[in-house]
Amino acid sequence: MRPKGTKAELEARRRRAVEMVSSGKGVREVARLVGVDSGSVSRWMKMYASGGEAGLDSRPQSGRKPLLSDRDLGELEELLLAGPRSQGFATELWTLSRVAKVIRRRFKVRYHPCHVWKVLRRMGWSAQKPERRAREQDEAAVHRWRAEDWPRIKKGLAETGAA
Repeated sequence: MRPKGTKAELEARRRRAVEMVSSGKGVREVARLVGVDSGSVSRWMKMYASGGEAGLDSRPQSGRKPLLSDRDLGELEELLLAGPRSQGFATELWTLSRVAKVIRRRFKVRYHPCHVWKVLRRMGWSAQKPERRAREQDEAAVHRWRAEDWPRIKKGLAETGAA
């Protein structure tokens, strides 16, 4: 699994670790200080010994290139923020299937709905569940109850020892 951080941050961590070991600190101590396993520090030292500073550079990321560019993701975010109704859907609820349809219509790229979450995660979005509430609910009455009645009830419970 790839560690968290940008390529530059990970390279800087490797260089800092190699510098600390070169200045006389122990591998285990350095590993603890930079937050990695001692095997990683040893591996970085071997990479440095065989390739010098260039041996610590990041490798190209393997795998297929993303189907949507960063610019496409920005445009997709604008479309999603405009809401599902702006895309012709009947309700104000985004589902993975709906997002997949928007991507297919706008960018001519097909994603299975099960994989759309990866695109959304890449955008920094997370799964959300709609709040369940009665359609007949009176928002003002709920607010008033929370502000006035609930504190009084809670205080009464505390006084009786029920809370």
